[in-house]
Amino acid sequence: MVTSTNSTSRPVNYATAALWAAAILLLFAGRALAAEGEKGPSEALFLVELVVLMAAGRLLGEGMQRIGQPAVMGQLLSGVLLGPSVFGALWPEGQHAIFSTAPAQKDMLDAISQFGILLLLLLTGMETDLKLVRRVGKAAISISLAGVAVPFCCGVALGELLPDSLLPNAGQRLVTALFLGTALSISSIKIVAAIVRDMKFTRRDLGQVIVSSAIMEDTIGWVIIAITFSLAEAGRVDLASVAKSVVGTAVFLAFSLTVGRRVVALVIRWANDNFTSEFSVITTILVIMGAMALTTHAIGVHTVLGAFVSGVLIGESPILTRHIDEQLRGMIMAFFMPVFFGLAGLSADLTILADGTLFLLALGLIAIASVGKFAGAFVGGKIGGLSMREALALACGMNARGSTEVIVATIGLSMGALSQTLFTMIVAMAITTTMAMPPMLRWALARVPMGKAEKERLEREEMEAKGFVPNLERLLLAVDDSGNGKFAARLGGLLAGKRGIPVTMLPLTANPKGGKNGSGADGKAQGEAAVARKGEATSEEAVKTAAEDSKRAQSKEDKPDSVDVTVRTSDEPTHEAVAREAEKGYDILFIGVETMSAKGGFHRNVESIAGAFEGPLAIVLAKGGHLARPEQSPLNILVPVNGTDVSRRAAEIAIEIARNVQAPVTALYVSNVKGSQKGRGRGASRPRRYEQAILDDVAELAETYNQPLATAVRSDLAPDQAVVAEAKRNGHNLIVMGVGRRPGDKLFFGETAAGVIENSPISVVFVAS
Repeated sequence: MVTSTNSTSRPVNYATAALWAAAILLLFAGRALAAEGEKGPSEALFLVELVVLMAAGRLLGEGMQRIGQPAVMGQLLSGVLLGPSVFGALWPEGQHAIFSTAPAQKDMLDAISQFGILLLLLLTGMETDLKLVRRVGKAAISISLAGVAVPFCCGVALGELLPDSLLPNAGQRLVTALFLGTALSISSIKIVAAIVRDMKFTRRDLGQVIVSSAIMEDTIGWVIIAITFSLAEAGRVDLASVAKSVVGTAVFLAFSLTVGRRVVALVIRWANDNFTSEFSVITTILVIMGAMALTTHAIGVHTVLGAFVSGVLIGESPILTRHIDEQLRGMIMAFFMPVFFGLAGLSADLTILADGTLFLLALGLIAIASVGKFAGAFVGGKIGGLSMREALALACGMNARGSTEVIVATIGLSMGALSQTLFTMIVAMAITTTMAMPPMLRWALARVPMGKAEKERLEREEMEAKGFVPNLERLLLAVDDSGNGKFAARLGGLLAGKRGIPVTMLPLTANPKGGKNGSGADGKAQGEAAVARKGEATSEEAVKTAAEDSKRAQSKEDKPDSVDVTVRTSDEPTHEAVAREAEKGYDILFIGVETMSAKGGFHRNVESIAGAFEGPLAIVLAKGGHLARPEQSPLNILVPVNGTDVSRRAAEIAIEIARNVQAPVTALYVSNVKGSQKGRGRGASRPRRYEQAILDDVAELAETYNQPLATAVRSDLAPDQAVVAEAKRNGHNLIVMGVGRRPGDKLFFGETAAGVIENSPISVVFVAS
């Protein structure tokens, strides 16, 4: 036991010793570099400051998270501890050695801080879910308006009553009052969302109302800040300047949320699809943020509004994958957040609160901020139709200021709208309200009951989150203009339309320059077939039409924007074109060409296309009416299931397609137990329970999407024969079958799939993993 304990604690002791050694080295390095910093800006001292802020912010942030507080509070407190409040009070010489007061040295950190503000607002905007706001719009609007108006009025009134000694400029009292009102009125969306997520309330009805209200408050707050900034720049209340700022802000927001959304999505997609260098999308996002920040600066409002709106538009882009989002978030969270909030903490001197008058004023500020916010949110919640318990929990949740108030206060301090004393008071208010919010919100949320409808919705969303189709982000089509290609394009459009999934299509037809997307005679045949069908709808038109058709069934509030369909032509051979396109990130490839099957399997064209794509495949073989009328022919789907992941993926795709055109779908389980043997012996009930559990799982999946589903069991034939026989007996015209790729040079999905290819008189889609 002793050996075990020592071996466990030794790494901790080593880590602690290493941290102390690093701190001592940094301190002496700072002192050695301080003299150099007095003469001019020192890059080495700047690096020391960054390292100290990052390390302290990360360590204290980790500690705060372990006691149930947000990490940003640890980062802010690290700056308070390293600043004049603690470190500077205990050892002024050491504090000044590391954090030089020389203007040129401070400007280097300030530059990082200012860019950090823009990045934090970019991240906040990316976390803004406009669909969520629309879903709970009525309650969110009343809550956000009342939740901003009441504390804002309290803050402005307080600003008008403050003694002149606390104002940076007594002649600009209104500007200071407006900043104070804004600081008291906005909730921190990051803190609120983090606590709601930690409580597993994100998808609860009340959790959505809380988060969406915080989103709207943030948006209103940054518009107010932008206008207040223009007032501060003018130095007085100039009606012409205010009108210019208000009109400019309105035009900017209107343009951004309409045309700008489309432009941003196209720019991000273009960068993702055309640049081969690493992190090209990240660079594009930062350029978009900078351009929009400069635009708001040009119209006379603060750059933070441009950064925030750019984040909203970037977050709405369909091409923004989780991987790209995580890359950008990692850079901001790991570097810019601890540096910015640490520097904000450094700027706060809590020692001023030793003055009894200032301490009482700070307590009054915290009380006014809390009561005003609590009352405004509670009244707004009641107006929005919430119950007493829900309104109480909402009011507790909206009282967290956190990062947002610190950003507001930092902007006010930098432009001279706030004095150092007021800045410190606002930071103290932000720390106090944010640290009090988590336990209060946890207490209040635990007492909010869950209704039956809400419980059913949560169960449905939990099942959907684990599914295959809900997590599709991009779809790739490799199709020609044959009947089979158009049918594959139609199925891809039906899958993409209702969810707004971006689609890229590789048209596999003869190239006018002489190159072939096919190979040899096959490419020539495809080109001749396309010429013969001149005047008919193309596969591109088929996918767009299907996507629009599937959208029409959506309710208005959930309806996605128009599906992006990009056509990508290439002079390369088919498999090389698919391989190159696949590098841009796709979740599934639909294959539909004129020549699909060959004796005993698939045509070599299909094999080369499938071999160039490592992800899931949907290989389409149209027959009968689907081949003759691919865009209009009805669907009656049969999906074999056997309890495996591949069969469940096929079931998801079948159900998604069926519900988008209101087509019937049947799940078939093929039992290995012969009908003559069923019912004999005690063990015979086990196969029946097993098959029923599999069918119940698919039925539950269909019920999640309100899609009617029939079930069937066959045990009298081999699997491939049973599938074909069931399709013939019940008039199905499409089989959607989950299969797994088998190793080897040939594209082979097993004997059952081979039998279905050879014997099925109806269309087949193989969903291969």
